[in-house]
Amino acid sequence: GELRRWCGPFGPPHREVGLMLFSAFKLALGSIAGNAMRSFLTILGVIIGVAAVITMVTLGSGATEQVTSDIEGLGSNLVMIVPGSGMRMGGQAVSKPFKSDDADAIRDQIANVVAVSPSSQKRIVAVYGNQNWATNVTGIVGEYFDVFDWKFSEGRSLTEGEVRSGASSCVIGETVRIELFGALSPIGESIRLGNVSCRVVGLLDAKGQSSFGTDQDDLVLVPLRTFQRRISGNTDVALIAISVSGEALINRVKGDVTYLLRERRRISAGEEDDFSVRDMTEITDMLTSTTTIMTMLLGAVAGVSMLVGGIGIMNIMLVSVTERTREIGIRLAIGARRGDVLLQFLVEAVVLASLGGLIGVILALLASWLLAGMMGIPFTPDPAIVFLSFVFSAVVGVAFGYFPARRAATLNPIEALRYE
Repeated sequence: GELRRWCGPFGPPHREVGLMLFSAFKLALGSIAGNAMRSFLTILGVIIGVAAVITMVTLGSGATEQVTSDIEGLGSNLVMIVPGSGMRMGGQAVSKPFKSDDADAIRDQIANVVAVSPSSQKRIVAVYGNQNWATNVTGIVGEYFDVFDWKFSEGRSLTEGEVRSGASSCVIGETVRIELFGALSPIGESIRLGNVSCRVVGLLDAKGQSSFGTDQDDLVLVPLRTFQRRISGNTDVALIAISVSGEALINRVKGDVTYLLRERRRISAGEEDDFSVRDMTEITDMLTSTTTIMTMLLGAVAGVSMLVGGIGIMNIMLVSVTERTREIGIRLAIGARRGDVLLQFLVEAVVLASLGGLIGVILALLASWLLAGMMGIPFTPDPAIVFLSFVFSAVVGVAFGYFPARRAATLNPIEALRYE
């Protein structure tokens, strides 16, 4: 039979396979129950390995889904332009910044562009009465609210006149309202940003924490000219966001923008761009690939625990063989075949590892659910990963249990009976 061929010359007849497996399973459970604490410590490595792998992959998948959702929420027609060859969170320039004229040139000379929103940002302490709060102050134009889909819970947006004249008006996020005004309405009140005073004209709807771990409501928006003249003291623009009229036109617009900015920044043919033009698809792919790689690395590191657990199972099974040498000798003496002994210890190792895998799966799903809720990301367990992790734990039992089982099966019955 198959089991005979698998076990070699020690295999039982085919008709006894079912009965032997059942008997071996009962013996394995009895042995495990008889040494419950030792059995638990033995499978602890497998439990940790399975739980860590499933938890890491589940949280990684949830983070990837949240990143994708957040970016898609900005709109599929959005194009981001930043100085430098890369992009950093918050739109901070990494090389020579743009100027407001660059945004005006894109608005005037590039077709199929619906809105252009240049902006710059600086972290400043906002003060109201005896309350103060360090927040992100961003200089914007009126199109910013449309490009990034901001809604208002109170008040209004900045008017075109306020933006053009550089008025002392501002719009604040929910976090700033809570920190400075508590339960009061901020509309019409004046706050101080460093040495600059501005009147609050609008309160943004709360968006909560982003998938990058930043508070999207911790911001104050002021007219870009106000920011440049009275806060930053220069005309730099750190980020230009473009809304394109159609998703099919994004590549054409990106090409036109690249050509225009190369010309304006006097970049010669053959020289690399000193700015980046990225659409939402590129940004999504870049971020999701990063989270996927990190998830795989963490999962691989966690998988090492399963191998360590397998070594623990092998060590304990070897100890068990030594402790039960006389038992093995008696079984062999009264007619048990070597394949029976091999199967008994191999099944015991597989049951141990599988039990560890089952406990690890339960702990992983519970931990993933709790951590996903705490991190504010979707709970998205992958059934395939759960199944594969459990199967791998059983395979670990077979791989690391075979040597002790083989050693037990090849004991000399006479020497085993004499063993003290």
